[in-house]
Amino acid sequence: MTAYGEPTVVGDGVGELVVLWGGFPIVGAAAGGLLAVGAGWVAGLAWAPAQGLFRLVDGLPDGYALGGGVGLGVLAGLVVAAMGTADRVLVTVDSARIRLRHGGTEQEVARSRTRVAFVDGKDLVLLDGDAGELVRQRSDLPADRLAAALKEHGWPWADADPHRDEYRRWVPDLPGLPTGADALLRARQEALERDRRDEARELRAELGRYGVVVRDDAKRQYWRLTRSDRSPQ
Repeated sequence: MTAYGEPTVVGDGVGELVVLWGGFPIVGAAAGGLLAVGAGWVAGLAWAPAQGLFRLVDGLPDGYALGGGVGLGVLAGLVVAAMGTADRVLVTVDSARIRLRHGGTEQEVARSRTRVAFVDGKDLVLLDGDAGELVRQRSDLPADRLAAALKEHGWPWADADPHRDEYRRWVPDLPGLPTGADALLRARQEALERDRRDEARELRAELGRYGVVVRDDAKRQYWRLTRSDRSPQ
């Protein structure tokens, strides 16, 4: 297939959906049934949590207890499957644009705006001509499949972040940041520590408007400036 052929789709495929919607409900049903059958034994353990609930289940007729346990297990498995489905990432790329779908959200970036693409850890990153981030999307998609798809359609690909050595560890009141960026980084640090991912993502986008690019290592923040916002050397 040439760069002008059909779009290439990179995703986890049907197999993952089968595991999510078939495997998890089955596992949940088995676990729920076992808990219902063993409710009396669990209720007799002095250290076991929710003993009142297990005593209540143990007092139910066997058919009701088993059926309820299996039903609740299936429901729990379906909830896990729905959460997993919502967190899937689907990447569709052709010679003109790339579309990234994450759950119910979708973003599209034109090839003409992209200077380079690469994978940073588990993040697919696209940079513009100013070295600012157009996209940073986390997923479990293999880097080699993403690289092959973008290269096939003529996108510029790097095996590593070309600006990796420019990042500095953020600490409060560090000089060199644009006015207002330090306060945003403080707020974002709190969001990271409290595991508020949506808020951290919004603050990353806001920092981008200041010409500040952020990457995370665990809950530590590292930053660099885009080309137009760098101070003269």
